[in-house]
Amino acid sequence: MSDALKFTPLHSIHKALGGRLVPFAGYEMPVQYKGIVQEHSAVRNQAGLFDVSHMGEIRARGSRALEFVNFLITNDVAKAQVGRAVYTCACNEAGTILDDLIIYKCAEDDLLIVCNASNRDKILSHVQETVRRFAGVQIIDESEETALLALQGPLALQILSLADRGLSGVGEELKSFRFAPKTLAGERVTLARTGYTGEDGVEIFCAAARAPAIWQALFEAGTPLGLEAAGLGARDTLRLEARLSLYGNEIDESTTPLEAGLGWVVKLEKEDFLGKSALLRSQEEGLSRTLVGFEMVGRGVARSGYPFLDSSGNAVGRCTSGSPSPTLGKPIGLGYLPVEMAALGTEFEVDCRQKKVAAKVVSTPFYRRKPASVSTH
Repeated sequence: MSDALKFTPLHSIHKALGGRLVPFAGYEMPVQYKGIVQEHSAVRNQAGLFDVSHMGEIRARGSRALEFVNFLITNDVAKAQVGRAVYTCACNEAGTILDDLIIYKCAEDDLLIVCNASNRDKILSHVQETVRRFAGVQIIDESEETALLALQGPLALQILSLADRGLSGVGEELKSFRFAPKTLAGERVTLARTGYTGEDGVEIFCAAARAPAIWQALFEAGTPLGLEAAGLGARDTLRLEARLSLYGNEIDESTTPLEAGLGWVVKLEKEDFLGKSALLRSQEEGLSRTLVGFEMVGRGVARSGYPFLDSSGNAVGRCTSGSPSPTLGKPIGLGYLPVEMAALGTEFEVDCRQKKVAAKVVSTPFYRRKPASVSTH
């Protein structure tokens, strides 16, 4: 197997825009263009355009496709209407997280599974192994043929309508976590009212070959309104402020959805699913640790992996994500603490490279977007 990095269909555009390209999940991806703080601020105040074409898209079709996908995940997509997207986790038999996913219910017998880029191979193998229990389900890996763009920010829908006047009313039609086939700049796309930034906006699925034309149409429409190309760096600070988990940080195969504060996507009352028995046991026994949000009280920034210490200096947990918050102007983070230390206001210390810095548990999300003057939800 080649170790060469892959490129998304927008790679030449990233280079032309001066993007700083880095290896990420087997791809060469832009971490930033003009700067993380500038791109972060654009998404919070105007809009940002992200290339997330490295994500995985796996389609399940057939008479038992819905039954199969529901067995694969913790949430209940059977209760969702066609045209609805469902956030969920896929667990192993031990109840720990293989990945967090979004399931797009295109029809009762046609579901699209979107997984994280870093887990594409693992989830495809997991899907192909699990589907053996469900005769008549066809699995199609559409990842290489599919591009995915994310247009995020308070002006995202306005920019969308400027790029294509036929989309001027799409905000009323597509409520949160809805999706539909549309035409954008003469190209067939699927628009989804989803994102990973804590802002309003859409994610745009299209054929890989058509992605550059769609990017250019959005960029030309949005540049006068302050639209910026945004990279992985801003994507990370934005999702942290919104308390959105990142696989490999807050969630992985050592964590359960219940520990990670994702109990709301675990439907223990539904028919059997992978990890159900283990999660039931975990619920009955009670959690020993939980994911918390915190802010630094002393001078210092917590980073992923930094230990948490109690008042006696004992290691009691760890930071999973930490960064200065561009929006709030102070260092924030997420991490695991014992349940008995998880109450709001609880103080602890972070071992920042042998320097003990005070921190305290705070409510999350750290940032909540302002409602639009005319609500589209």
